[in-house]
Amino acid sequence: MSLTVLLLIILAVIVLLGVGIGLVIGRGRKELPPPSELDRVTEEVIEHPEHPEPHLEDEEPATAVETIERPEAPQGRLVRLRARLARSQGSLGKGLLAVLSRSTLDDDAWEELEDTLLAADVGVTATDELVANLKTRVRVEGIDDPAAAKAALRQELVGLINPSFDRTLHSTGADGKPGVVLLVGVNGTGKTTTVGRLARVLVAEDRTVVLGAADTFRAAAADQLQTWGERVGVPTVRGPEGGDPASVGFEAVQRGIADGTDVVLVDTAGRLHTKAGLMDELGKVKRVIEKQAPVTEVLLVIDATTGQNGLTQARVFGEVVDVTGIVLTKLDGTAKGGIVIAVQRELGVPVKFVGLGEGPDDLAPFDAEEFVDALLA
Repeated sequence: MSLTVLLLIILAVIVLLGVGIGLVIGRGRKELPPPSELDRVTEEVIEHPEHPEPHLEDEEPATAVETIERPEAPQGRLVRLRARLARSQGSLGKGLLAVLSRSTLDDDAWEELEDTLLAADVGVTATDELVANLKTRVRVEGIDDPAAAKAALRQELVGLINPSFDRTLHSTGADGKPGVVLLVGVNGTGKTTTVGRLARVLVAEDRTVVLGAADTFRAAAADQLQTWGERVGVPTVRGPEGGDPASVGFEAVQRGIADGTDVVLVDTAGRLHTKAGLMDELGKVKRVIEKQAPVTEVLLVIDATTGQNGLTQARVFGEVVDVTGIVLTKLDGTAKGGIVIAVQRELGVPVKFVGLGEGPDDLAPFDAEEFVDALLA
């Protein structure tokens, strides 16, 4: 046996041992491949020492693992969102406290208080009620210091927002079926974004979710919703652009039932051409979906910066669909805060979520006392 052949055999053994050790480590100590496969590697090393190190046929190439985001728990958002709300809505609270802190509350002071509330979109009826109640308390209780005035104002504001409202999200179905939540509202209010953020809220609570992209008339709406879902590992059911929204909603609920999903969130189209057309479209979506499972919640999404225009939208949607809750988006910039009171009084249903900021987790459950404390901070 020549020295060259001997060296090649020694080299082959060394490479073979290296491959074997690598397989044991890389595969979590799985069993080695059959001897015939190892012989193939050995022969290739001996016959073609100039080739790169060979690989076994059953080796799987390394693939990038898709990263699924873990959303922030809703409870953890309240402190951050309250601080942001206090900064953006401070003018209302400061304006009210500045008036009530005066040594004398004359007619001019009360008129200024009314103007401040009206400018904040609280609404005429609610403003009249609040001012009348404060006048009575100041006279009867003899309030003459800022701390007492602030406490009285806080109580009256909390009362106007109505803390007795049930603000829980009704997202639990019956008989093993998923809860079905429809989100409605005019395009441009942040409706599709709200669906994505609400999915993150539910995922953070360890709920399983299916998204239904039933806003088929707006370009890229389904793509936008699917992107939101993919970030947290939630599937999206979609149809062709311009297709029937009701069929997409039907298929989404069908998927939710088949997969044993907890909640199905359905994004609906937000065109407001005519009230009759809106009624027909939303009514059909709801009727078709309920052939499989009841709709447990209908959330109306309103842009908080639109003021009285938002109230008009609320009025129209309230007439054509049974709204059970309100989501106020963009309550972080020019929104004036009083819209919370006004829209609840307009529809007689509670604000359940508020959107603050542009971050993916900037949607939080609404709390009346937290909101008022932020206004008066």
